[in-house]
Amino acid sequence: MAITVVGSIAIDNVETPFNKTGDILGGSASFFSLSSSFLTDVKIIGVVGSDFDRDHLNIFKDRQIDITGIKTEDGKTFHWAGRYGYDMSDPETITTELGVFASFKPDVQRSCEGDMFFLANIDPDIQLDVLNQANSPKLVALDTMNFWIDSKKDKLIEAVGRTDIFIINESEARLLTGESSIFLCAKAIFELGAKILILKRGAYGATMFFENNFFMVPAYPLENVIDPTGAGDSFAGGFLGYIDSTGDMTFENLKKALVFGNIMASFAVEDFSVNRFAAIKTDEIEDRFKKFREMTYFEELLLPTRQ
Repeated sequence: MAITVVGSIAIDNVETPFNKTGDILGGSASFFSLSSSFLTDVKIIGVVGSDFDRDHLNIFKDRQIDITGIKTEDGKTFHWAGRYGYDMSDPETITTELGVFASFKPDVQRSCEGDMFFLANIDPDIQLDVLNQANSPKLVALDTMNFWIDSKKDKLIEAVGRTDIFIINESEARLLTGESSIFLCAKAIFELGAKILILKRGAYGATMFFENNFFMVPAYPLENVIDPTGAGDSFAGGFLGYIDSTGDMTFENLKKALVFGNIMASFAVEDFSVNRFAAIKTDEIEDRFKKFREMTYFEELLLPTRQ
């Protein structure tokens, strides 16, 4: 059992109405791998610059994440700076500097054969390159964003057609398909070739479509959200990590995976960067899963009979 993630490793500067940070570890591959590592083995394929703080690599090593696929190249590491408002929704991007990530050419190693692959929110051309290199992947999941829908829609559609699980947020699904109803969005995306669709809904949870079924879960309620950066990738890490660890693709098990993804996302937003993942204990995860079940479960409704 193993998942190979191909995505960004970044240095972030995040500002909220309550605090701001200096240079902290970010990037889709970082959040995904740390989230998923609680359930399965993870390998990262990515690139960093010569300015990258090597202590950040110890964060991955401490979770037994395979970092042999991370290349170091001359230049600067991908850098993102953003500012959140009081509603903690979509951030204002202050700075985006791609650095060495602009010329990123992933090399899928032979050790990744037969792995599950997660192609994070990156250029569809890079996603297709990985798909062309990957030898008999067990399963392929793909994420994207509105920038790629606007700029490389044809390439993205080609990549989706070779994908088992497509993960996208609700507004982006509407943008991609031109449909307003999430059910029509799902139908259109299945016609592109994806087999399972996950619609991320931020603070409102997630919806899954699989064959003729759909399942919705709310987000785990939190008293305090510190930093929403990386929540979507942490969700994907928990969701796919659960699938890989169980090897069970039945709809009932996929429901549990969706809940687990929401739980891992809830941990991610409780601190800046990936700091919360360094402190999670197994019993905390189990406790949230139990509370989530109690929060959403109820007995069958029995209506009284009136004469």
